Amino acid sequence: MCAATSKHFNRLRFDILLKILILAPQPFYQERGTPIAVKLLAQTLVDQGHDVHLLVFAEGERINLSGVTIHRHVRLPGISGIKPGLSLKKLVCDFFLFIKCIQLVRKQNFQLIHAVEESVFMARVIKKIFKIPYVYDMDSCMSVQLMDKFPSLGIVRRAMEWMEKGAITGSNGVLPVCEALENIVKKHASDKLVVRLEDISLLESGTEGDEDLRQTLGIDGIVLMYVGNLEQYQGIDLLLEGFKEALSRKSSLYLVLIGGNKKDIQFYTERSRHLGIAANVFFCGGRPVNQLGYYLKQADILVSPRIQGNNTPMKIYSYLDSGRVVLATNLSTHTQVMDEQIACLVESESQEMAKAIVALAEDTKLRERLARKAQQRVQDEYSFPAFKRKLKLFGSS
Repeated sequence: MCAATSKHFNRLRFDILLKILILAPQPFYQERGTPIAVKLLAQTLVDQGHDVHLLVFAEGERINLSGVTIHRHVRLPGISGIKPGLSLKKLVCDFFLFIKCIQLVRKQNFQLIHAVEESVFMARVIKKIFKIPYVYDMDSCMSVQLMDKFPSLGIVRRAMEWMEKGAITGSNGVLPVCEALENIVKKHASDKLVVRLEDISLLESGTEGDEDLRQTLGIDGIVLMYVGNLEQYQGIDLLLEGFKEALSRKSSLYLVLIGGNKKDIQFYTERSRHLGIAANVFFCGGRPVNQLGYYLKQADILVSPRIQGNNTPMKIYSYLDSGRVVLATNLSTHTQVMDEQIACLVESESQEMAKAIVALAEDTKLRERLARKAQQRVQDEYSFPAFKRKLKLFGSS
């Protein structure tokens, strides 16, 4: 990719090999959404022949990416365990990432900055000072995230929207991760180059494992499975309440939740006890991403009860590719990728969740039909070849 300035190039083109700096303000590497997407992006750009440098936080697993030069800001005492979303720790790390970015730009002859999430504000400053163009990898809407977390900060949201608009208009192109974000870009800059670059399925064919959850947990019935963190916006309370109602109608149901930190697992374990469903609910903690397909295939129904947000969770693409039916809330975070042809969509109410759980549990043919159509949709639109095709389209526009 390249951007339009007289000092560099006058259009975005992939047939010109570039020296690219990817700014990714996050712990790297971790097996979760954005770091996985950044890894995929870096590897794809290298495969296309570009000289790729990646600047990330000090925290994270040390990994080698062939052809990618990884840089980190200085390690900060007492700063660790950085979670997704806005936090004081993340803001501190953002500052030191920006300092490191300036140091790198002064030493290296970068021709393009690929800015992920809030690093776009850093990239805009760099462009003004060093005349290096940037593209905006838009994984979320920060003003929306801010209001979801702090609803009373209306004036701050307006300021954030103004900053986001400036970041979009100052870029040489935007890669939103979903339709909702694409619409935000078009609202701010209708003539801006924009190509939607959705996440993809992470399932690996032939993935095997040796943990039989049904045997280990003593399950003999229909298995609902949730994979992901246990943050409030994921709708775990809604899921548990709906599951409780479903159990009152059909007792041979079991809920398995994979993911979450120790504190959240303890909280929701106690919540399950309070609801009287603990005997049928299992919190298993994290599992390796490269075995995701193995675990998903042990379920009968995959659930995503998310209640907030406008970007589509990365796990949805793997859910749809798993050969198992998906049950999700009827919100834009899901409906911009799923429809009733490939998934079961319900309102964000416990009674509606319960009805859908029971209906899917009792209709094997319906589960199989939806799952089959979902897999085909993934292969057509959300596979690795589709990802590379969209990225190439962005560079040739």
